[in-house]
Amino acid sequence: MARDPRYDLLFEPLDIGPVRAKNRFYQVPHCNGGGYRDPSAVAEMRRVKAEGGWGVVFTEQVELHHTSEITPFIELRIWDDDDIPMLARMADGIHEYDALAGIELAYSGINGPNLYTREVPMAPTALPVRTFTNDPVSARAMTRRDIRELRLWHRDACLRARAAGFDLICLYGAHGFGVIQHFLSTLTNHRDDEYGGSLENRSRLMRELIGECRDAVGDRCAITLRLSLDEITGELGFTNSEVRDLVAMHADLPDLWDLAHGSWEDCSGPSRFREEAAQENLVSGIKALTGKPVAGVGRFTSPDVMVRQIRSGILDLIGCARPSIADPFLPRKIDEGRVDDIRECIGCNICITGDMTMSVSRCTQNPTFMEEWRRGWHPERFPSQGDSGPVLVVGAGPAGLEAARVLGERGYNVVLAEAGDEIGGRVRRERQLPGLSAWGRVADYRQYQLGRMANVDIYLDSELDADQVMDYGFPHVAVATGAFWRRDGVARFHVRPLQPDPGMPVYTPDDLMRGNLPTGRVVLYDDDHYYMGGVLAELLVQNGATVTLVTPSAHVSEWTGNTLEQGTIHRHLAALGVTLILNRAVSGIRRDSVDTVCSYTGESGLLEADAVVLVTAQQSDDRLWRALAAREEDWEDAGIRTVRVIGDAEAPAPIAWATFAGHRYARELDSGGTGGALPFRREVVNPA
Repeated sequence: MARDPRYDLLFEPLDIGPVRAKNRFYQVPHCNGGGYRDPSAVAEMRRVKAEGGWGVVFTEQVELHHTSEITPFIELRIWDDDDIPMLARMADGIHEYDALAGIELAYSGINGPNLYTREVPMAPTALPVRTFTNDPVSARAMTRRDIRELRLWHRDACLRARAAGFDLICLYGAHGFGVIQHFLSTLTNHRDDEYGGSLENRSRLMRELIGECRDAVGDRCAITLRLSLDEITGELGFTNSEVRDLVAMHADLPDLWDLAHGSWEDCSGPSRFREEAAQENLVSGIKALTGKPVAGVGRFTSPDVMVRQIRSGILDLIGCARPSIADPFLPRKIDEGRVDDIRECIGCNICITGDMTMSVSRCTQNPTFMEEWRRGWHPERFPSQGDSGPVLVVGAGPAGLEAARVLGERGYNVVLAEAGDEIGGRVRRERQLPGLSAWGRVADYRQYQLGRMANVDIYLDSELDADQVMDYGFPHVAVATGAFWRRDGVARFHVRPLQPDPGMPVYTPDDLMRGNLPTGRVVLYDDDHYYMGGVLAELLVQNGATVTLVTPSAHVSEWTGNTLEQGTIHRHLAALGVTLILNRAVSGIRRDSVDTVCSYTGESGLLEADAVVLVTAQQSDDRLWRALAAREEDWEDAGIRTVRVIGDAEAPAPIAWATFAGHRYARELDSGGTGGALPFRREVVNPA
């Protein structure tokens, strides 16, 4: 198909200093959980994005010197020449598809605790380091000599980046993570010398570093500057008005202005709290202050919104991180007139959890993310059908839908049987909850793809038992029947069931998602610690209930610290009038009240209640799987070769785990398995 002419503007080339981007798709730097531990996986992931049509593809932040590193978080490094070959491999892969390769150089300053190198951190001002983990470490104030050395370290890093083949060098001064921002912000710069005080003085280091880098690379590389649009920290901080003053003062200093929101939490806000193009008001008008290109982000997934950003003079380049993860081929699909094939980002921020948990990142929408090298998975290409016949997939939730989609792509004849009258499983229910409508894209994308496959048949209202599955005689059966929420309080704090008084109404998330909502005084007990407890508290308030949320954790929705929304959730629930009780567990449920106990001391308490909602553990709905497993000796006579249980039916987890399970099942069918061998490649250090 031909490209829609409305989107031609997105494919116009643009000069960035001495280099030219072939289009306006700009994959901004983003983390991935791999870094120096998994450089081959990172390199292939970036290469695939270039194949997908991105005009510019960046690394994540790359630590430029050993005196500033952010262990335990795992990023790339360019500390010395030994780091050049692997970085060059990444740049070479990006260049295979005529994309520009960018590297983001980071000196973390007051954000770098140096837990690995044991160097004393340095910052504009002597203050405790500002990290996610509140490390009990302080930074010392940089002397003028330190600043001179910092300039040399940047110069050396730029020379290495040039040697590695990068076309753009980004100096990182955003999200609170880069030393340039630390000098610009009155929050972290309390100096009274020529590097402190006025904006002119606070921007001195920025000018010097850009000068050093440009002098080092000459006309070989473009120098870009990544800045926060507003730290959103009040009077102490780098405000949006100062950003505009800074750009006006240094209009043509960098070759490109890369502008993002304040903190990482603000910049990568989840769809629950941030709409597409959420930063538009902060970046509008800045382009008029400079003759150099401006890039910005906003979880862009709609080409119409992208065009409007450029045509209205807000941005020159469409910066994307999360959308480029969800669909590395987003630009190519727009170019080829396949907009409906775009796998849109749902803004769940599961990708970010890979970095926050120091593991390999994953994506709810794109199970191949970070598996391109490790498992050889390509997001748009699939191995052909194996040597066996059709497949029955039972359950059309995230795991079943993804399994059917990939099996269909491989050429298998697939029957997808769903017990309900709609597809989507848990996504169908959860997308109706406050703030989670974008999550429905998980089902929508797969339903659209399956609807175009003549070799996939979907049957609704088709609950199957073991006898029926055996009678059908499909060679392969995938059981993806999902899970349900427990009603007995078992989770992390309680491993044995509670015994509620029969007079107290007790609800689960499943009840609420079916529309059975309690009113009056509701105690919601959250021992799940992800999004569900907070979302249901909001739903109950909307329905008129008075809600008290009790959690044995020290934070509301504690695990959402990894999705960068925990603080926002706390503030949101407090603003809704939800009473938040932390560090306490529900220990008993009476007829008209709830017993609580301190998580640490065992001190007891009592809360009056008209109803209780238990957001605790989920339990696999594996009844069909167990019934089939019990008849394994009959499989061969029935013509069945394999029966597998996948997704939540095997073990409940976030949606991304389910789509991964479905994808893996379909990829590996007829592969013969690994025989106990490691199912993916990894980097192995070979000592000299």
